[in-house]
Amino acid sequence: MRTLVKNIKGLVGAFEEVPRDVAGSEMAKFPILRNAWLAIDNGLIADFGSMEDFPGIVDWSGLSIVDAEGRWVLPAWCDSHTHTVFARSRSEEFLMRLEGATYQEIAERGGGILNSAKALQAMGEDELFDEALRRVHHAISQGVGAMEIKSGYGLTLDAERKMLRVIARLKEAAPIPIKATFLGCHAVPPEFDDAAAYTQHVVNDMLPAFAAEGLIDYVDAFCEKGYFGTEETRVLLEVANGLGLRSKVHVNQFNDIGGVELCVNQNALSVDHLEVCSSEAIQSLIEGFERAEGGEGLPTYPVALPGCSHFLSIPYTPGRALIDAGLPLVLATDHNPGSAPSGDMTMAVRLASLKMGVLPREAVAASTLNGAAAMELSHEVGALGRGYRANYIVTHPMEGLQDIAYRFTDAVVDKVFINGEIWEG
Repeated sequence: MRTLVKNIKGLVGAFEEVPRDVAGSEMAKFPILRNAWLAIDNGLIADFGSMEDFPGIVDWSGLSIVDAEGRWVLPAWCDSHTHTVFARSRSEEFLMRLEGATYQEIAERGGGILNSAKALQAMGEDELFDEALRRVHHAISQGVGAMEIKSGYGLTLDAERKMLRVIARLKEAAPIPIKATFLGCHAVPPEFDDAAAYTQHVVNDMLPAFAAEGLIDYVDAFCEKGYFGTEETRVLLEVANGLGLRSKVHVNQFNDIGGVELCVNQNALSVDHLEVCSSEAIQSLIEGFERAEGGEGLPTYPVALPGCSHFLSIPYTPGRALIDAGLPLVLATDHNPGSAPSGDMTMAVRLASLKMGVLPREAVAASTLNGAAAMELSHEVGALGRGYRANYIVTHPMEGLQDIAYRFTDAVVDKVFINGEIWEG
């Protein structure tokens, strides 16, 4: 299958040599080629360039032509933080919150993560898979071309294994790259005395078994007051590192308890949430990034989840400050049934500009190449480099990338191409 997309108003993220990520001031320079063409062959990006220099068509056989007059072409979104596998919605908790209950109060009444765990434990694997695949397909229709999915709603060995098995099946069934994260330390089940006791169960019984079964790409913990402190998180990350597994950790959603510093020192791949982000936390990220630039390991990516901030009415991650500090900001959805019940990456891009001071070009970079980097996938998705997967979005007609946020209720994504073929799932 060969495709030529011609007359593209703006071709975004097309690099001659694709970098691992873009950081700081480089995010505002994310490449845009005006009046461009893009060639696809056998599911991969074959070539691109300016229409002024278009070499013409030699072989018309099997060639599909897309006229993108007035439209923009972007790499498909790379959503590096989701909880897409879950059993049921928690809309009744949304009503409780509208009636005045806080996130913590809902959890204390048996809601929150424990509510999701109870429902998931009761659901069969096949039904869980079918529901999750439907959500993955919907995310693809909204422009997602790669994603990470966490466990964490099981909270027992059998139920966490069931979730990870579902994610493994999704990897096989879905046409996009998917990464699996074991979020064993998500909440403390009532049968355990405290977070320390449950963490020992996770690192002694769950983590080694799931790693041996090949079910885990990354590990995660909810490092937060009332959930898992820095000591429990340190224990988890040290055991994971010993197994050759990097981490993607929930930190600083409601409180700064030193989680960022811990994760950077433990070589975490990303720290996610950061709604509460002190200058000390930002400095830790800077130091980690500088060490990585000097050849000592990989950076720890700061991942903002603006959909969660919007839905819970909590502060937004200081995206402008993180970019101005020279860091490679990432945007993701946090799609989950409790605090961010949407997998729409376009909304994350919009909120970054509307609420976080992130320029449109920066927001696209954070949602494509940097999102891929936060899943260690920036060698194949997140940009329109030659030889990359042909996962890309053709927008509705737009004046510029600023229209994504400016026309904040209008549809942006017109067509989605996955592995070179238009998505009709």
